[in-house]
Amino acid sequence: MTGYSIRVTFKRKFIAGLFISIPAIITLLVIAWFFRFVDGLLEPVYYQILGYHTPGLGFISAVVLVFIVGIVSTNVFGKKIIFFFEGIFLNIPVFKSFYTAIKQLVDAFSPESKTSSFKKFVIIEYPRKGAYAFGFLTKESTVLAGKSGEESKLRAVYVPTNNLYLGEIVLVQEDDVFYTDIQVDEGMKIILSGGIAAPHRIEESRL
Repeated sequence: MTGYSIRVTFKRKFIAGLFISIPAIITLLVIAWFFRFVDGLLEPVYYQILGYHTPGLGFISAVVLVFIVGIVSTNVFGKKIIFFFEGIFLNIPVFKSFYTAIKQLVDAFSPESKTSSFKKFVIIEYPRKGAYAFGFLTKESTVLAGKSGEESKLRAVYVPTNNLYLGEIVLVQEDDVFYTDIQVDEGMKIILSGGIAAPHRIEESRL
């Protein structure tokens, strides 16, 4: 084997290993950052009580706390408590707008939401004629009355422009919406992957 072929082989193997390692490394870094962030929320409290640092205790406590909130929120009495505190939050002028926006955003991505979640993963002609974009149907219909008295039914579609959490609301005619057979969670993966996860063939699936 010549020196040139050795270099070519090494380069190919290195690049192959690099592309396999990068996603794993980034995932581990994100998990580590998330662990430190969540752990740091409650760990100082335990430090004040115990007098020494206990890594991981804050994270475990946060997970248990969220789980307890989930249990409470699924029963009638717990929902009343949550609605009570939400009512208090919504009476705070500055906090009201911030809380409402965050809650609507979370509800949109929550599979448990029955009212605000994305309805379908669709394709529309946007931002110009001949160009198409993936989007999420957010409202089944919006009825506008023109000066002539005629009503036109429009569809509200959320088109992500920066990963998933930033985008634009586009109103289009019903006939201009292509309803795909892709589930909403799979559509999110397609958006986050920059289209790499998109299937080779997309079938139409009406509402």
